[in-house]
Amino acid sequence: MDLLRSVAERNLAQVEDILLSLSDGEDAPEPISRAELAQRLADGAVTLLDVRPADEYAAGHIPGALNATLAELDRILPSLAPDAQVVAYCRGPYCIYAHQAVSTLRKRGLNARRMVGGLPEWREDGRNVASVAKRPSS
Repeated sequence: MDLLRSVAERNLAQVEDILLSLSDGEDAPEPISRAELAQRLADGAVTLLDVRPADEYAAGHIPGALNATLAELDRILPSLAPDAQVVAYCRGPYCIYAHQAVSTLRKRGLNARRMVGGLPEWREDGRNVASVAKRPSS
């Protein structure tokens, strides 16, 4: 048990170092809870960004989310209002894409945070998930 704890503590420290390096040594902004995000989405007070690959987005995403991978962030930047709050999410609590997206967006002057958890946790909460209908093949 001591060995397991030692490995976990060492790995957690490495993850924390990686996350700190993404934000140039600054503390990352507090993540937004799924309940708070749901309320802000209902109020139209947030732009939601799904940073998973397009095929995962098509299979299921939070309704209203825009899809852009990290490599595509520059493409959607002009469509984001400079004063908007942007919330990013990805696959779950151990997916680093949302952390990276928030870091990139904040470096470009946007107010960005990540959602606690990811799509699986959103779904487990019993919240709606949308999908992109596939066109029938000819």
